[in-house]
Amino acid sequence: MSRPDARTLIDTVLDRGSWKSWDVPPADPAEPGSSYADELAAARIKSGYDEAVITGEGLLGGRRVAVVACEFSFMAGSIGVAAAERFVTAVERATRERLPLLAAPASGGTRMQEGALAFVQMVKITAAIQAHRTAGLPYVVYLRHPTTGGVFASSGSLGHVTAAEPGALIGFLGPRVFESLHGYPFPEGVQVAENLHRKGLLDAVVSAEEAREVAIRALSVLADDGSGVVAGEPPEEDLRPVEAWEAITRSRRDDRPGVRALLKLAATDVTPLSGTGEGENEPGLLLALARFGTAPAVVLGQDRRFQRTTAPLGPAGLRVARRGMRLAAELGLPLVTVIDTAGADLSKAAEEGGLAAEIARCLAEMVTLEAPTVCLLLGEGAGGAALALLPADRVLCAQHAWLSPLPPEGASAILYRSVDFAPEIAQAQRIRATDLRNDGIVDRVVPELPDAAYEPRQFCERVGRALEYEIAHLLRQDKEERLAARHARYRHLR
Repeated sequence: MSRPDARTLIDTVLDRGSWKSWDVPPADPAEPGSSYADELAAARIKSGYDEAVITGEGLLGGRRVAVVACEFSFMAGSIGVAAAERFVTAVERATRERLPLLAAPASGGTRMQEGALAFVQMVKITAAIQAHRTAGLPYVVYLRHPTTGGVFASSGSLGHVTAAEPGALIGFLGPRVFESLHGYPFPEGVQVAENLHRKGLLDAVVSAEEAREVAIRALSVLADDGSGVVAGEPPEEDLRPVEAWEAITRSRRDDRPGVRALLKLAATDVTPLSGTGEGENEPGLLLALARFGTAPAVVLGQDRRFQRTTAPLGPAGLRVARRGMRLAAELGLPLVTVIDTAGADLSKAAEEGGLAAEIARCLAEMVTLEAPTVCLLLGEGAGGAALALLPADRVLCAQHAWLSPLPPEGASAILYRSVDFAPEIAQAQRIRATDLRNDGIVDRVVPELPDAAYEPRQFCERVGRALEYEIAHLLRQDKEERLAARHARYRHLR
């Protein structure tokens, strides 16, 4: 397979003719006349590069960005003192100039010829990237073939969004080194981009041409400061009263639009993110970057279809949710949570995986998150899995959505040892959208005319406009006042 070198990749990803190098000649770390000096000289002649890293800036979809790219043909892309200094200098400049940072690693790891001193360069690279992220600036990573060792264990694993080349070898310890050390081969198919994507360690596996479009979409949300968000007119409510059980029945329809339909029909610049980034993936919890009208957002959405057909929402799904919360907090992006769940996984694996603790951590992070937050009750809202994504600055509710400690059948079984009283329990528990609004749990009810299943596009677009309106007003509020109002909201519910 033909793979682009660093310069070709940069030409492919950036706007044509926009690249400007930041590099100066590197300090030579080798003793004159040493075998290492000969290796460096040969690498420069053979590769056409002066070091394993090149840095600079360019335009990506018209947006100014900083770029750090490794070149594998120069001593296997290994990182020594000079390469690390070039890398860190570029990251620090990107931070000073408040530029999004794109990294394209391709490396065997630490440069063995420089030993321990080269090894600890990963610390200063990590510190520089973390300072960039702490400044609220996006960091997007495109892992190329191969990326292993200390590079993968530092700059390669810190992206807000991380994609990889198709078929790329990506792993902590290269398979050749593993076999030499242990005497038997590393299992096939593990250290491959596609497998890591399935395991929730990568957000996408894309070609260089596709990586350009992914980066443009992602940065359109990640780098949006909210200044261009337009509030528009407040959504109108036109509600036909329904009984609680009728609302529950409608919320469970197979053809009712869920979070994926909402993103497809009412959002733009959608960039799906995959898993926790820590080796867990759960399809019942969707994480994406998106835009509703002019409003950027990190979206966390419970997908009830996947929960029904694949697995109920478990601890891994809630850890995916917490990744989204951290992303919103770090970049100051609005967070939209979408509740649509029949309840969390009730199993041995879920209990031993820390389900209750993950619900508690989600609640703690949501209620204290500094970013603006909007919760949408889209359909079913049963139990702790729903509560974990609820405590937002503003809460919207579809007309036939609901919120309850348990599915009404479960509450009926507790109270009457029978599920037959579920309709009466649902009515008594005040779980309908209008009841939730009257009790101060919900701020706005989004109409269904007469049912979301009958008008999926119109309903989703109506929800999208409502989300844009709420986000726009939250972005214009003073942060401290907004956080105080959120705390007071839940403190005084009674």
